[in-house]
Amino acid sequence: MELTQISEQRLRRIFKSFNRFMLLLWRLGLGSWGNGTEFGGSIMVIKHTGRKTGLTRYTPVNYAVVDGDIYCTAGFGRVCDWYSNLMAIPQVELWLPDGRWAGVADDVSDSKDRGALLRQVIIASGFAGPLFGADPKKLTDADFERLMDRYKLIRIQRKEAVTGPGGPGDLA
Repeated sequence: MELTQISEQRLRRIFKSFNRFMLLLWRLGLGSWGNGTEFGGSIMVIKHTGRKTGLTRYTPVNYAVVDGDIYCTAGFGRVCDWYSNLMAIPQVELWLPDGRWAGVADDVSDSKDRGALLRQVIIASGFAGPLFGADPKKLTDADFERLMDRYKLIRIQRKEAVTGPGGPGDLA
């Protein structure tokens, strides 16, 4: 196995552990704690349906709001299960600091504005982008595009507010 493959596998395991922690914070009602800060970044939870199992899945991701739509990125590209789930079943629920929203996801990786939108998502990710060598405030457009080549850009259009049980704070 190549070093890059080993590093990517290790990185994916680290993210999965961190995601479990972030989901726990949201379920305890602490999801907005530290959210939106320059260090911690903007983190939401996407509640989606497994394409194979039909089970409810939860994925914390960094995001940016641009013109009312929510943008996030699948940093590992098509191999991300949550990305594949959204492409198969695009109806989602978002847990955002301002509430829960029903939405519809689509891949806009081919958008003419991809670079600018992706840069906003990485800026909103706080320490994560620079930690992995993608400092969006310092890289040229060409270098940024090269580093982000395999990243998938997802737009989620909010449709309506969601209320009731089963959302953030359900363990509080």
